Order: sequence, then structure tokens, then C-alpha cells
Amino acid sequence: MQDESLPDHYRAWRWHGSAEPLELTLEQVPLQPPGAGQVLVRNAVIGLNPVDWKVLGGGLVDWRAGHIAGVDGAGDVVAIGPDVAETWLGRRVAYHTSLHGHGSFAEYAPVATRALLRLPDALDFEVAASFPCPALTAWLAIEKVPAQPGQPLLVSGAGGAVGHYLVQLANERGFAVTAMANARHWDRLRTLGARDCTAGPLADGQAWSGGRRFHAVIDTVSGNHAERMAEALRANGHLVCIQDRVPQWPCAAFGLALSMHEVALGALHVHGDDEAWARLTSAGERMLDGIGAGRLHPEARIVGRFDTLARQLEDLRQRSFSGKALVRV
Repeated sequence: MQDESLPDHYRAWRWHGSAEPLELTLEQVPLQPPGAGQVLVRNAVIGLNPVDWKVLGGGLVDWRAGHIAGVDGAGDVVAIGPDVAETWLGRRVAYHTSLHGHGSFAEYAPVATRALLRLPDALDFEVAASFPCPALTAWLAIEKVPAQPGQPLLVSGAGGAVGHYLVQLANERGFAVTAMANARHWDRLRTLGARDCTAGPLADGQAWSGGRRFHAVIDTVSGNHAERMAEALRANGHLVCIQDRVPQWPCAAFGLALSMHEVALGALHVHGDDEAWARLTSAGERMLDGIGAGRLHPEARIVGRFDTLARQLEDLRQRSFSGKALVRV
């Protein structure tokens, strides 16, 4: 079933082997019906994320020339594939899609039904498209740490998009949150629930010198940075790595007895079963409801035109602006 007004072709930004965002090309491609277990989303807004330019070099993916990149978007379901409930047709949704399939950098995108997030009526497409990759990653990370109200938790790299949501989710679960970030982010992070702020991230080669103060550290910087931040953990503490994993275990066996965790939202598209996706999308929809009700705060947004997507992705790579980059289709 589908909307009768669908075109034969649509515009999409395609990759032809270059690691440079400015070498993506805007082309017309034929519209294909969604496959089994998929819907077709007419994108209203597309979210840009650091992973979108990091994968262009090809080291993390096995793309063929002509691949359509992008992982986040929001819009209306305009067609449904075989075995998909008719109730999805016409629904407003956001989504995070797989790096290995048709991406979000297009006017239309096929999306696995299990990855769809239903939007509350109060939420606009700009906020919705800014949400999936950073917020779902943050939820996966905080889920790694058993909730213990009052326990101290540090988010390193808290000034970024994932940290923006992590501070709020950790505060909501009762942790005493310290945000490690550049001082320009401190006022915002305190309004989001950080009780304390500290300068960071650590410079290359710099060791943590603040003592073993934290029950958990959630690191959004790098595996190397996370390894150094292990020095901030108490015995039986938790180290959660979002960017890469630590090069080696940071303490001797049967000593501090630290627990280490890795987070990989994209891996769920390959290894996650339906139950895992149901838990994730249920959590995502609760968070979206929280944004609509004002309990959870989205990032500041910068919205550009669809025909300037490649330029905006390059600006994101160069960090030439502050805020969440979005593209209105």
C-alpha cells in the first residue's frame, strides 16, 4: 500500500568513493517499493551526525559507488512493504537506519519497521530528526550502569550531542553527575542536571589526576581517553566506552574489579533481534514524549537546505558551528 502521489524518481545524495563530504553528488534515482518488513518514509528533515562523514573513507563499511549515506531522518510513512501493519501508513516517524543499506540523505528512505519511532503530536520534524543517533546512543550507554541514586557518575566529552542527553538521563536516574567538557558548555550542562563541571577532555598524554571518585565514567571521546579515565573509578566501578574500546584492560585482575562496556548503536542493525529493537524504540518514544512535555531538552538546531547537505556535512566535519546540523527537505 502507498500514497498515490509518489513520484517515479527522487533526489538523493550519493557516494562515489571519496572521503570528502563535498564530493557527494545530488542525483535523481528511481523510486523502489519498500521490501518486506520495511516502510517508505518521505523525509521532512534529515539529521547530520559525525558518523556520517567518518564513514565516507570506506574503512568502516563496504559500499559500492552510488550508495546513499546518512542514518537519521524524520517524516511521514507513505508506503508499506509486505507484512507491515497498515496502521503505519500516514504515521509521523523518526528513525535511525543502518549504515549498510539505503541511507537518509534523500527525499525518500526505506526503513525497517522495527527501527521506527512514533512521534507525539506536539513534536516537530526538526526536533525529531535531531534525536535518534545521539539520544538512542546515550540511552544504550546509561543502560549499562545499574541505577544507584546518589552515586557519582562522570560524563567525559559531555559538551557533545551524546553528552547532552547523557547528562539528562543520568540525572533522571538519580546519579550525581559531573560533566567533563570545555568551559563554554558548563552553563548549559548545569541547566541539564550536572551538579559539577570539570575541564576536559584530557589533552593527549595527559593523565587523570582527580583521584578515584566515581562509581561510573561514560566516555564519549576515544578508547585511549577512556583508558586514562579509568583512573577516576572506584573499586567495582563501571567504564562505558562510546567511541572505540580501550586498547587494554586498565587494571590488574582481581584488583579494582572494574566492569567495562562498549556501546554501538549501529551494530544493532546487524546483530540486534526484534526484542532488542522493541526495547530501544520504546525507550526512544518515551524520551520523545519527554521532549514534547518539556521534561527532556533537545539540542539547539541549525537548519539548512537539502541542496546544501554536502556543504553542511563538511562544516560539521570542520566544527565550524555550534549546534545540531539539520537539513530540511
